Amino acid sequence: MAVPLGDTEPYYNLGDHHRPVDTPSPQAQVWFDRGLVWAYAFNHEEAIACFERALALDADLAIARWGIAYAIGPNYNKGWEAFDPGDLTASLARARMELELATTCRGSLVEHALIAALATRFPTDDPSDAETLAAGHAAYAEAMAELARVYPDDLDVLALAADALVNVTAWALWDTATGEPAPGSRVVEAMALLDAALRTEAGRAHPGVLHLYIHAMEMSAHPENALPAADLLRGLVPDAGHLQHMPSHIDVLCGNYRDSVLANQSAVAADRRFVAHAGPLNFYSLYRAHDLHFIVYSAMFAGQSQIALAAADELSGQLTPELLSLPSPPMADWLEAFVPLRVHVLIRFGRWDELIAEALPADTELYCTTTATLHYGRGVAHAAKGQLAQAAAEREAFAAAYARVPESRYLFNNTSRDVLAVAAAMLDGEIAYREGDFEAAFDHLRRAVTLDDELPYDEPWGWMQPTRHAYGALLLEQGKVADAAAVYAADLGLDPTLSRPCQHPGNVWSLHGYHECLQRLGRTDEAVIIGRQLELAKARADVPILASCACRLEVISTDCCH
Repeated sequence: MAVPLGDTEPYYNLGDHHRPVDTPSPQAQVWFDRGLVWAYAFNHEEAIACFERALALDADLAIARWGIAYAIGPNYNKGWEAFDPGDLTASLARARMELELATTCRGSLVEHALIAALATRFPTDDPSDAETLAAGHAAYAEAMAELARVYPDDLDVLALAADALVNVTAWALWDTATGEPAPGSRVVEAMALLDAALRTEAGRAHPGVLHLYIHAMEMSAHPENALPAADLLRGLVPDAGHLQHMPSHIDVLCGNYRDSVLANQSAVAADRRFVAHAGPLNFYSLYRAHDLHFIVYSAMFAGQSQIALAAADELSGQLTPELLSLPSPPMADWLEAFVPLRVHVLIRFGRWDELIAEALPADTELYCTTTATLHYGRGVAHAAKGQLAQAAAEREAFAAAYARVPESRYLFNNTSRDVLAVAAAMLDGEIAYREGDFEAAFDHLRRAVTLDDELPYDEPWGWMQPTRHAYGALLLEQGKVADAAAVYAADLGLDPTLSRPCQHPGNVWSLHGYHECLQRLGRTDEAVIIGRQLELAKARADVPILASCACRLEVISTDCCH
């Protein structure tokens, strides 16, 4: 657990959010405010440390005990099913103890109402009773929705009620295929509370309201409607890395790739300040990885190889064996899949020789996802260089490595095995294509596209380079121009083919491919419009944009990026 800085020392800059609580101690109030902001910023360990500091200054402060229970329990990024057994047992016991003690401590009416509502989230002391624990989500959401009706002007109550409502179906708020709320989702109720808050000046400066609004909208059919909230959140809480990062969830869906890079660079700067004080061996390491992951993803879309490689290398450097070997929470399951992002960057920019030269990790069991991803990448590189025997050998090594990846390994919302299934289909397609079996190659690539599209929602998406970029490039190489045009139009979101999260507006790679298709098809007027967008997108790229994928060898020399 991080130990907060002392009362007389400079503390993190957490902005101006303040909730007056029932305490005679000004310093207890300060530490409560800090804990609440950290909770809104999803740095739950630091939140708990702050609430504990408030209790040390005022042992009768009921709402500080509420804060500990709130922060130690499940959240949008860590449902009960994500707790390992030891963590689950300890967290459940601590939350119930704190809430029981809170009922005997000093607090206002609304504070005791928050305590009573939160108690419904922990309906059993049996950590093995998964069904009852899951039912606690619905009970807590109902209790908080009622509290929001009683206190409609209390912005913290509105934010906490919206949080409870979205956690009923965390990361499944909308049916992305239809744009309607997902089965069981209470996102519409959450949105009503957040919209009410945002109609007030204070609500437009509330970190919890803005954070949750972005999560509520990102899976929707119109994530752009959250751009104003994203803009309000930028810089609002300077030293909370996750809140600095959150606008990028909307930026990347709207094609604002540069804004996404900048938001996450600000987040990484805040993360560095945090880790310098708190150290790297904590659950917040997941959020630090997420911010660097987002830089890699966004920079790749913008054609910015240097930014992408630097972020990928910084991230892999953070994920040390010491960190990944922590058993509780099981950090390897949460974080190891971030290590091989460099492989995807090298594929994106066609740096085949560097990719082939990448060494396998010393510990291929601990770094099992990394090992499989590297064999995939080296297989693609060998195929692109016409070295088919080596490519086939890497495919065999990939299959063996894939078999050793446990189901417990995740890249946020996707299992490593589901992500690597896309890699398997891609590698089959790339090898078949270079063998001259174009029909089989396109079958494999279409399979990769389907697997890519069907990954559970995540941001960044589970597969780092859209599969359509390779499929479209190789269709063009074979003269299938109309088919390629349809692929690129879908990827850019210019037709309703794809669900909104699978669209990548304004990305330089598909703009290039689509522009070429339009020219070759004689659709000159459209080509002029897309050409203007392409020129603007290319302006920040640090490499020549010659095709939507470096696997299209007719226009890309294997040495063009060296």
